[in-house]
Amino acid sequence: MARREETDQEAAAPPPTNRPTTSAPVLGVGMVGYAFMGAAHSQGWRTAGHVFDLPMKPALAAICGRDRAAVDAAAARHGWAAAETDWRALIAREDVQLVDICTPGDSHAEIAIATLEAGKHVLCEKPLANTVAEAEAMAEAAERAAVRGQVAMVGFNYRRVPAITYARQLIADGRIGTLRHVRATYLQDWLVDPESPLSWRLKREHAGSGALGDLGAHIVDLAQYLAGEPLVGVSAVSETFVRERPVLAGSSAGLFGAADRGVRGAVTVDDAALFTGRLASGALASFEATRMAAGRKNALRLEINGERGSLAFDLERLNELSFHDHTEPAATAGFRRILVTEPEHPYLEAWWPPGHALGYEHTFVHQARDLVRTIAEGTAPAPSFADGLRVQRVLAAVQESAEKNSVHTPVAL
Repeated sequence: MARREETDQEAAAPPPTNRPTTSAPVLGVGMVGYAFMGAAHSQGWRTAGHVFDLPMKPALAAICGRDRAAVDAAAARHGWAAAETDWRALIAREDVQLVDICTPGDSHAEIAIATLEAGKHVLCEKPLANTVAEAEAMAEAAERAAVRGQVAMVGFNYRRVPAITYARQLIADGRIGTLRHVRATYLQDWLVDPESPLSWRLKREHAGSGALGDLGAHIVDLAQYLAGEPLVGVSAVSETFVRERPVLAGSSAGLFGAADRGVRGAVTVDDAALFTGRLASGALASFEATRMAAGRKNALRLEINGERGSLAFDLERLNELSFHDHTEPAATAGFRRILVTEPEHPYLEAWWPPGHALGYEHTFVHQARDLVRTIAEGTAPAPSFADGLRVQRVLAAVQESAEKNSVHTPVAL
């Protein structure tokens, strides 16, 4: 009998074993917030159960926002079954077992603690809070909830880039030996124009800090995650280059919005932060976070140097990892490109054939996958609220150092 030819669609489709089973119990998800991160998280929850074989099936039960028309539109656009305008009503819903917090940082602590006290799981966007005190209260609430079997996780989505997860495996396996340097930068340019409006991200009372908390939180978390150890001290400088901007006219869409040219307000956060640090082992680290680097859209770059080799990653080429094995003969040694799309690589067993690239949105799918499995298996979440607190303490030390003319500042452990 002649062999039936496989179609392109069949060849590209994930194998049937990776599709959700109808017998899996439902995990009702409620989300607070519907803008940039709300859309990204919605994509993750909507997709995870259709790609990975999960022990629980995520259901988009309800989404919450203060503007009734806007939240109704978001629910329809992203596939949520219902909409609420009060986050307390969302938490109280019987069809919600997990609350995903995608709001500005000033509301994280109140919503997360209330959710945990209501006996439900939490996913909270980064940074965990606006202050160390808030983060400590959240971590303590998560610790109490863990005894009851609840899970509280922070949304540091870049940990879920397959190349970064794989880099962590290589470092943990000793492929680059004893760590010596971590180099991390996160550069954007969406605030270069001094007439860009004064959104909530530029107000300390809502955001806590500027580029430091928005971008620096990511690279601090990645440095500690990849190294497998904490930062213990920092020395920092920061600057606000544009100190007044036109206020926002109406609401923002993602990072952008329309400006009211007739009214201006004060920018109360940093535009850029640079700092050096030392890890617990003695390894050195350097960081740069800015939203004022003209021409850089989302340039997150990492390099880790050890006694036996080095690893480098560029988010704008997120399916690739550069690896140098310094134990090879000098005549042939050098950085080589690893295309992280093989089924043996993290998360790739459920996606496309080798060489077919993934994107930014897939990190949120992987985040949803990992959280569902953590809840079903009763294991500790990663990154946990305790991990988020460690990042918050680094950010606080950076702010303190910058305010004290770059004096070396220990990080509370």
